[in-house]
Amino acid sequence: MIRSSEENVIRYYPQDQMKTPMHMSMGEEAIAAGVCSALGNNGQVFGTYRSHAIYLAKTEDSDDFFAEIYGKSSALLKGKGGSMHLSAPQHGFMLTSAIVASNIPVAVGAAFTNKQKGNKKAVAVFFGDGAVDEGVFWESLNAACLMKIPVLFVYEDNGYAVHSPVSERHGYLSVTEIVKKFNCLVEEFDTTDAEEIYNLTLDCLIRMKKTNQPCFLHLKYYRYLEHVGIYEDFKAGYRLKHEFEEWKKRDPVLTYRNKLLESGFKESEIIAIEKEINVKIERSIIKAQEAVFPDKEELHANLY
Repeated sequence: MIRSSEENVIRYYPQDQMKTPMHMSMGEEAIAAGVCSALGNNGQVFGTYRSHAIYLAKTEDSDDFFAEIYGKSSALLKGKGGSMHLSAPQHGFMLTSAIVASNIPVAVGAAFTNKQKGNKKAVAVFFGDGAVDEGVFWESLNAACLMKIPVLFVYEDNGYAVHSPVSERHGYLSVTEIVKKFNCLVEEFDTTDAEEIYNLTLDCLIRMKKTNQPCFLHLKYYRYLEHVGIYEDFKAGYRLKHEFEEWKKRDPVLTYRNKLLESGFKESEIIAIEKEINVKIERSIIKAQEAVFPDKEELHANLY
């Protein structure tokens, strides 16, 4: 569903009707699908501007997704959020932010609130490479460890912060080894299998509940497209295409499709599911295109 939605964003974006920058999620689908499935309906998610995958994994709401990026009044945020500020609290998808690492302390605050209320809602906060270079990440991690706040820190490690590789940013060898010095749970996993990430996340959530500690989950992936936009950027010179070609062999969508076939699912069954998803997305796009724009009075409504 995530991959097909973004393929359609690529298809329709050149028509210049989606009035929002696009930070595409292709390559990270397994992380979003695995973690959000493990969180369940009662879990809460805080994301970054690269939010398509986690939004669709958590909500499965392609209607609101396309209505929002088309800027239409039928969307929950009525076009004021766009691609970078998606939100659907009714699904536990609390917010995304375009400011690097700014979602992390908010997520820790939400997890603290849930702990105080005893409502058993798990919180996961997603962030990328650039966020671990921000002081607020370390401050939030320290506070969560000190106050024993069970929040899942999901580090989506793409190897680049925009165009800067780790070698040009870090005066140390491993973020994970540093985080291990804190009083928290730590897991590092290199897989593009959504089911493996799902099981790992479930285990982390169980251990967090028992120990009342936060957990740092370091997951690696490769961003297929440019930092912002719908095209490849290998001619820019900061990364080489052979990196992508190696990761493409482990494509998360193809990996799980093959896994289903190997486990006994028929090709016809998978095709039927794919067709159902594609029809759903096509209908969502038509709805979004046909929906009306908000009245001008909406511009200043619900702003704080």
